[in-house]
Amino acid sequence: MNDGIIPYSSTAHQIANDFLANQLDIDELYNFYISRVNKNKAKTNSLTFFSDELVHAQLKQLKQLKEIAKKDDLPLAGVPIIIKDNIVDRDMPTSCGSRMLEGFRSGYDATVVQKLREAGAIIFAKANCDEFAMGSTNEHSYFGSVKNPWDVTKVPGGSSGGSAAAVAHDLAPVSIGSDTGGSIRQPASFCGIFGLKPTYGRVSRYGLVAFASSLDQVGPFARNVKDLALTYDVIKGFDEKDSTSVRSINESSCFDELGAMTDLKGLKLGCVVELRDSKLKPDLKKAYLNACDQLKKLGAKVVDISIPSLSNAVAAYYVLASAEAASNLARYDGVRYGYSGNDVDNIDDLYKSSRSQGFGKEVKQRIMLGTFVQSMGYYSSYYGKAEKYRNLMKEEFKQAFTEVDLLISPTCLSTAFKLGEKNKDPLEAYLTDIATVSANLVGIPALSMPIGFDDQNLPVGMQLMGPWYQESMILQAAYQYEQKNNYWHSRTPSI
Repeated sequence: MNDGIIPYSSTAHQIANDFLANQLDIDELYNFYISRVNKNKAKTNSLTFFSDELVHAQLKQLKQLKEIAKKDDLPLAGVPIIIKDNIVDRDMPTSCGSRMLEGFRSGYDATVVQKLREAGAIIFAKANCDEFAMGSTNEHSYFGSVKNPWDVTKVPGGSSGGSAAAVAHDLAPVSIGSDTGGSIRQPASFCGIFGLKPTYGRVSRYGLVAFASSLDQVGPFARNVKDLALTYDVIKGFDEKDSTSVRSINESSCFDELGAMTDLKGLKLGCVVELRDSKLKPDLKKAYLNACDQLKKLGAKVVDISIPSLSNAVAAYYVLASAEAASNLARYDGVRYGYSGNDVDNIDDLYKSSRSQGFGKEVKQRIMLGTFVQSMGYYSSYYGKAEKYRNLMKEEFKQAFTEVDLLISPTCLSTAFKLGEKNKDPLEAYLTDIATVSANLVGIPALSMPIGFDDQNLPVGMQLMGPWYQESMILQAAYQYEQKNNYWHSRTPSI
């Protein structure tokens, strides 16, 4: 560790400001982070790829860019950012945590990666994840389980567990993940950091390896709201390469608008009773209710609100997500790219060998479920019914947002649990997504923020959900809470 640099002290916005103002020795900063990664990456197994040579090559390019670019065009100048291993980058392998794509290299950058590069960021490493982003624990990776930096016997959450654990462990101040049913928010909660799932279509999915195309969304992790907003501002926006990308009526800077609120007076928050009154552990419920009290002290009005359709949200989600996954993963046949089976005599055997050996258990499980719910005689009973339920949920959320400005709930109904604890019962593991899947089903933005610790000194998270395209309102509310209740700077992981 280099003298003068302390873990957790560097923030993305400070790094960019100081570097552009010639007040930061960028080489010293990266010597620190490179050294920290090399010494610590094995502790949590949060990375699948890291190359200090590639980092130095990007630094050389950044220094040249700094001389010719306008400062306003480089909001992330010099910031190291870790990318989830299901987002393609031409300079790094993209494995999606799977044997099927081990060593695969893309010929192009994802739009998100391109935007980060143009903003001056250094794409620092690739983060471990559940295979093809299918999982809530980050135990389903071909490259091994990711461990929670607060307690390495616990899961970090999934599927973006590597992205969350790396930021919580300060291997970089910011990372990028994807969220299909809670894969940003749940790891953020378990690892004690901030994570944002934007409105569906606000961030380009071009270059994101598809899991469930109507649900997937890319978003950032950070240890503070300013860094979260700054990174979101860079990656958001319409992309003609993504057919699901949308143009927003509000393209203003969320980072600049963080100070628009000085408190939460006039903000009406709806506490989702179905999630608050679920089987929360007493210490977790205590932390959540205390956070609600803090929001009230900041001037917010907190009222109870009911969304009855949440009772079947997990069932609808796993029908739809698995169906889309089965379709998206059909392209991995062992012929064009990816793992190819050996010692086969015909094309049918090649398909069977490649897919049975290339995919892990969890992925095969979801492919079989997705194929079943789309099969003749079952389509209307399962997939069709799930789509109708999704539309019902959208109407209930629309109604809720006519009554309140934002919805609040626990991010998860538990804190991080032991590695392997839920592997014997897939249904129990799927139910860990109960508080998060609804935001993906209806496409609204949602954020998880740290609100304290349970009796085992594990982080607890609160979820803020807002109307479509209202990321700025969510970030402002989280920022006001953070200013008065900054748990992160008082507690850091022991490792």
